[in-house]
Amino acid sequence: MRGSHGRNAERTRARWRNGAWRAAAALGLALALACGADRDTGTDLAPTPTPAPDPPPSELPIATLEVEDFGALRIALFPHKAPKTVANFIELAESGFYEGTTFHRVVPEFMIQGGDPNSKDRDPRNDGLGGPERGVADEFNDTRFGRGVVGMAHSGRPGSAGSQFFIMVAERPELDGHYTAFGRVLTGLEVADRIAEVERDLYARWGPRDRPIEDVMIAKVSIERPAASAR
Repeated sequence: MRGSHGRNAERTRARWRNGAWRAAAALGLALALACGADRDTGTDLAPTPTPAPDPPPSELPIATLEVEDFGALRIALFPHKAPKTVANFIELAESGFYEGTTFHRVVPEFMIQGGDPNSKDRDPRNDGLGGPERGVADEFNDTRFGRGVVGMAHSGRPGSAGSQFFIMVAERPELDGHYTAFGRVLTGLEVADRIAEVERDLYARWGPRDRPIEDVMIAKVSIERPAASAR
């Protein structure tokens, strides 16, 4: 039978192992969505409340992402939840910023991430590190990160979101309150599912981890604004 010292030592080792596992899991989540930086996601927030109902799609701006060789996704944007983020996304889209960028990181049963202008060049090593010159303020809200939700990636610093976004292909409530949700896929989620399953570089041999071996290119992003409400 072990003495009290041996039992205490074993309990200490067990607590350390449990804490190390949790830390590793948290780091893996941060790496999956950081804009090329190995940093934490920020300060923990209280659990998000039950989301308020969203307006009908007819009252929301719609973004259509045309992905070469895969198809199109129609995304309802949420200015009622993240007005600055939506305005920034629309401005970038209408300027042609996203044309020729790729989904540079894909994780099955999690998300696909794109929107980095560095992904337009022939050097995969800088994918995930780029964005516009300006950032956009964080607008954490009560939208939960379920399947089809669209969010902004960031580096872990406040206001570091820029152009990179991600589309959820599974429910991940641990993201709630840590990233700005600014839209939801209306149609074409099966396109995101197919992108999430493409062959990818698991070991960061040629670029960021989980980069598709073959480029998955965004050909065009168009914006449809809601018709003015009848008075």
